[in-house]
Amino acid sequence: MAAHTLTVCQWLLLVGCGAASLYAMLAAVAMPFFAARRGGAAGCQTDPFTNVGVSVLKPLCGAEPRLYENLRTFCEQRHGHFQLVLGVSSPDDPAIAVVRRLQAAYPLHDIELAVDTRVHGSNLKVSNLINMAERARHDVIVIADSDIAVEADYLDTVAAPLADPRVGVVTCLYVAQGVGGFWPRVGALFINEWFAPSVRVAHAAGSRRFGFGATLALRRETLEQIGGFDALKNCLADDYWLAEHVRELGLQTVLSRVMVATDVIEPTFASLWQRETRWLRTIRSVNPLGFAFLFITFPSPWIVAGAWLTGSLAVRSYDGVHLWVALASAVCTATGFAARMLLHLRSARHERRFWRDLPLVPLRDVLLAAQWLAGAFGSHVVWRGARVPVGGGSAPAARRAALRVMETSDGG
Repeated sequence: MAAHTLTVCQWLLLVGCGAASLYAMLAAVAMPFFAARRGGAAGCQTDPFTNVGVSVLKPLCGAEPRLYENLRTFCEQRHGHFQLVLGVSSPDDPAIAVVRRLQAAYPLHDIELAVDTRVHGSNLKVSNLINMAERARHDVIVIADSDIAVEADYLDTVAAPLADPRVGVVTCLYVAQGVGGFWPRVGALFINEWFAPSVRVAHAAGSRRFGFGATLALRRETLEQIGGFDALKNCLADDYWLAEHVRELGLQTVLSRVMVATDVIEPTFASLWQRETRWLRTIRSVNPLGFAFLFITFPSPWIVAGAWLTGSLAVRSYDGVHLWVALASAVCTATGFAARMLLHLRSARHERRFWRDLPLVPLRDVLLAAQWLAGAFGSHVVWRGARVPVGGGSAPAARRAALRVMETSDGG
């Protein structure tokens, strides 16, 4: 049987399986072992910039599970001079009671609650930040999502790189933990075994075009140079665009060695699907080419396809071509399987979690592939109950969507 009898589909499957296997191996190698994920901040303690005052801005919306526990970690910082500004956009937001409890537990800390209903753009989180920024008093600004927890050396570690005038923004990756039942566990794998590894691979390849809401640290003067938070008020991917505007000033983005912890709380398949397709469509909006090649980052479907291709060719090995292609397919499949297991091992952190979540790995990859297809064709995301155009912008439709969110939620 001649080589030309191999179909285009078979060649595509072989190339796809090989590319996915290579990516899985790179992702597994790029991920750090979690036992050393903080990387040690001791080397930064002598840097004089760790003594500069820091204002931490945390926009809140609702009493999320573990909100108090997560906020408390920011009050346990070793940094000597910091302010915590917690903002809501509604006087009825249940997060207010959590903040009052925090203030009572830490009366000597500089904890300020900002309740401000003003809306400045289509992105209500940024609108909240605009209101909160008026209360920030220090030279370093740290923006951090409400659902993350940090270690005691967090502020020292993320502030230290800003002593270098060439550094514009410092950001952090995160480790996810599911809070609740089955679907939060699946959602945690989205972050731990797909998103974080993909960032690590891109970072190792030299890319610095990222910025994550888990942490964005920058100097006040840098924030003012990009036009403040007003420059982001109509952006969907505000964390990305904040870092991108800073890079346009010729300043560097630093991926901190510290990894914070974040909660995944979506209790149902529908809510998880909405969250993750929103994430993927946001990626498509800021990096269309990178989004187009995400199909190689879901190894399990390619591993299955490679196994099928190997078996299909092996039973028809009439000549050397089929035999060699079958062998190449088998090598790709075996390599991809081993790499995917290694990635799961390095992401699991604990042996018990490795075995507990192992059956979820193929489900996670197949679900990601389906979400990637959905993200490729959707023009809107669902954010707090409202349909928001992926492009964001200042269009009246985006503004109306933001106002609908305000009417149906407890805050920003």
